[in-house]
Amino acid sequence: MRAIFITLMVLVTACKSDKKYHNVTDRPDAISEVSDVISNIREFQKKLNEEFHNPETSPLSDKDRSGFSGLDFFPVDTSYTVTAKLVFTPDAESFFMPTTTDRKTEEKLYAVAYFKVNGLSYSLNIYQSMELLRTDEYKDYLFLPFADQTNGRTTYGGGRYIDLRVPEGDEIVIDFNKAYNPYCAYNKKYSCPIVPKENSLPLAVMAGVKKFK
Repeated sequence: MRAIFITLMVLVTACKSDKKYHNVTDRPDAISEVSDVISNIREFQKKLNEEFHNPETSPLSDKDRSGFSGLDFFPVDTSYTVTAKLVFTPDAESFFMPTTTDRKTEEKLYAVAYFKVNGLSYSLNIYQSMELLRTDEYKDYLFLPFADQTNGRTTYGGGRYIDLRVPEGDEIVIDFNKAYNPYCAYNKKYSCPIVPKENSLPLAVMAGVKKFK
């Protein structure tokens, strides 16, 4: 899905063993839930690395891909897997989001997500592509670009993205362990939506993909 999204909207043209978890009770169901979350994150990391290895889907140049051994991820941390409350914006008008080139993408504010990380409250805007909205396969695709205080240090300076799908209710799970870099972080032939200023978090999100070396 990520490759198709970037082709439609963007293209101009391993892991450490130490983990930090929530404070978990001895309830078997709670332990199972955390285990499922971690397994899901590991699968995401595996698929992302496979995508980068594959010359048909990789954003890497031939030179970079020849020496590619895997992306650098933060240790899995389930405190960055949050359930957000959505405040929908059905009357929001579409607008053109600037990119790293002169091209712009037509987006619409889908909802504002309110959530907590380590007991502190934050919010992020979630967007919906007007182009993908007209397709059958990806009409429920949601786009969450964000910046945080790791940018330019341990993560890509332009911020990162998270893929989401339209939920059934007014809550949505945002897993920052699945935050990935835009393709322009790897190859200048791509044009990537710029993270809106309102989606800058005043905290260091030490989860997801790190800066490409």
